[in-house]
Amino acid sequence: MSNVDVIRAHYAASDRGDLPGMLAPLGPKTTWTEAAGFPYAGTYTGPDEVAEHVFAAIGRDWDGYRFTLEDLLAAGETVIGVGTYTGTHRRTGRSFTARVAHLWRFDGGEVASFEQIVDSAPVVAATREQQ
Repeated sequence: MSNVDVIRAHYAASDRGDLPGMLAPLGPKTTWTEAAGFPYAGTYTGPDEVAEHVFAAIGRDWDGYRFTLEDLLAAGETVIGVGTYTGTHRRTGRSFTARVAHLWRFDGGEVASFEQIVDSAPVVAATREQQ
């Protein structure tokens, strides 16, 4: 399976709501970085930390949170997913749309790291009560 196929399978699992399928490409040493300024900012290592600090938190805080993939690009040992996040914050009822890029870096056929690059402003705004 090519690197692009591995990441395409991750996004297909996301579309199905299949958390084990989403975590399948991550090894115990894979680092996952959520962008500074994003509600879940930080770097997490391995599928358990990613499940707890990213996906469980998103499931707790958002309704209809979704990543819509628009482009999947191969650049050597890096795969780039470009798309849009959408969702509605459960506490505030406010929705958002934000552009995002995911950088998946491979080493020896394994996912070494994930890095999120996102316009965090609309996401953070949705978490705040309207004045």
